[in-house]
Amino acid sequence: MVDDARFEDGREAPLNLGAMDADDLKVMSALVQDAVLPITEMTYRARDRRFAMLLNRFRWENGTQSKERVQSMLSFESVLNVSSQGVDRSDKDMILSVLAVAFEPGEDGAGLIEITLAGDGAVRLSVETIEARLKDVTKPYIAPSKRAPSHPE
Repeated sequence: MVDDARFEDGREAPLNLGAMDADDLKVMSALVQDAVLPITEMTYRARDRRFAMLLNRFRWENGTQSKERVQSMLSFESVLNVSSQGVDRSDKDMILSVLAVAFEPGEDGAGLIEITLAGDGAVRLSVETIEARLKDVTKPYIAPSKRAPSHPE
């Protein structure tokens, strides 16, 4: 039988964070570093101006000893346009790994959010303003590799 990690064991609640400025986004970026996701778990709803990714993120907030991952939704509102490079959307088996999320300001609070991916890939969101959310949507589980990703501390 597999022993999954439980929120109760750590006396913690799932993450549910919002980002409204570039500093908030830096915190969120650190939490999603080394998150992995199938390419099929990225969605852009132009009519709703919403971009979302269902990630399997390492729980950096628990340190590298925990070796836990959790599924989390990373979403962005007020998205005007989405573009990508180095991402083959036709390869439905492609697994992406998030390296960083950064904001490049434009005029009047608008700008570009760039999600940098391993392997020279990137997703760029043109946004009216920073309005992001990172929310854990499952209980933590022991990482299949049973180890932490390499992470510079």
